[in-house]
Amino acid sequence: MSHESDLREKVRAGYAAAALQVVEGGGACCGTHGAEIEENFGSRLYGESERESLPAEAVAASLGCGNPLAVAELREGERVLDLGSGGGIDVLLSARRVGAGGKVYGLDMTEEMLALALENARRAGAENVEFLKGAIEAIPLPAGTIDVVISNCVINLSVDKPSVFAEMYRVLAPGGRIGISDVVADDELSSSERAERGDYVGCIAGALSFAEYRRGLEAAGFTNIEITSTHSVADAMYSAIVRAVKPARAG
Repeated sequence: MSHESDLREKVRAGYAAAALQVVEGGGACCGTHGAEIEENFGSRLYGESERESLPAEAVAASLGCGNPLAVAELREGERVLDLGSGGGIDVLLSARRVGAGGKVYGLDMTEEMLALALENARRAGAENVEFLKGAIEAIPLPAGTIDVVISNCVINLSVDKPSVFAEMYRVLAPGGRIGISDVVADDELSSSERAERGDYVGCIAGALSFAEYRRGLEAAGFTNIEITSTHSVADAMYSAIVRAVKPARAG
């Protein structure tokens, strides 16, 4: 097994275990299998009213490092894609914001998480959602069919981030946008120094620097790029809000 395949399998297994833990009645958190929700990850990053409006299992399965809905500025009728949708918390919250005229897709590679998300959608009575199995490096949707891409602490887990950026750009309609949360490192922090601060599955070792993130989005074609740190998750590493736009005249 190649190094990249090994990392991808570790990520899949880690999040499958997290989903099963929620089903069995525990909590989960990014990169951990304990029931404790860490301060820098998980459902604490959502407002109380948001947490109380959803099935408990969706809240317990929240593994992210931020709240992308706080900056995505979703509007009625929009088509939204959540990369690495996990237990479905961001999909369900997005579905309420876009209303019956909108549609929200959740994409995840982990069967256990997809099963949990489907059950959470059923309990929430969400009819304008659809969950897809697949990789964020090869999104199973046609080009130009999405208005907004959101994601919560998932892109850092990819072993092929240029493909993720290219795929986000491809599925967005011209003028579409991204509003995501992710872990980002200070520019002077080396890859080995990031690995010293946490493992890959724990959302730390695979993080890009601020400059690397910007270059990756620019290479894919995005403009109006904003990367703003919100809180520290490790020494010289932060949860950040990432915004960018696909130009309206893009082909």
